[in-house]
Amino acid sequence: MTSRRRKPSRNAYQRVPGSEPIFPKNVRIGPRARVGKYAILGHTSSRTRRLGPLVIGKNAVIRSHTVIYLGTVIGDDFETGHGALVRENNQIGDRVRIGSFAEIGRENRIGDDVRIHSRCFIPEFVEIQDRAWLGPAVTVLNIPHPPCPSFEQCASGANRVVIGRNAKVGGGAVIGPWVNVGENALIGAGSVVIRDVPRNAVVVGNPARKIKAVSKLTCDLGLYKVPYEWERRPTR
Repeated sequence: MTSRRRKPSRNAYQRVPGSEPIFPKNVRIGPRARVGKYAILGHTSSRTRRLGPLVIGKNAVIRSHTVIYLGTVIGDDFETGHGALVRENNQIGDRVRIGSFAEIGRENRIGDDVRIHSRCFIPEFVEIQDRAWLGPAVTVLNIPHPPCPSFEQCASGANRVVIGRNAKVGGGAVIGPWVNVGENALIGAGSVVIRDVPRNAVVVGNPARKIKAVSKLTCDLGLYKVPYEWERRPTR
């Protein structure tokens, strides 16, 4: 009995050894990367002529139609869905996942182990700290009075939006300009956040208001005794 060789799938990823120069010289991608068809790595920006290289660490999974601009530096184990867009001059940590059709503007700082689900919109100058989790279609806004010609001054530096370490943002939530979401906070789905969220707080509504502490959350199915119990388990 002879075995037949399976034909490669039309949707198979293009394997990219780290040292093989199949991308422009200003794109540096680590070993064991998988890049889907029609992905564009090293896109240029019409507003910024001089951009540094695009750097992506090892073990990346970049699905079809993803576009990543020059000037962005990304850590190891990066993963995108289909059609994700990452603009120029972003700093992105290790093990970050960006869902299908999500858009990341320019000059953001994204920490390690961050999850940004499908169809999220992150504008310029936002800081998303380690282990933050954004559900689908979360929108972050950074300009109080668009289209202000001084928006960069309004939205950057001390005025930037910050989503704190281990914070969770429910699907469809809107986070307004100048908002600081505290560490380990939880924002309910569909909420409109126009004021800072304290650490360890649960906020819901439009405008979002605190209803309890994260420590007071309960599992309706009784699967966990402590809120986010799985996060406390040691990793191997």
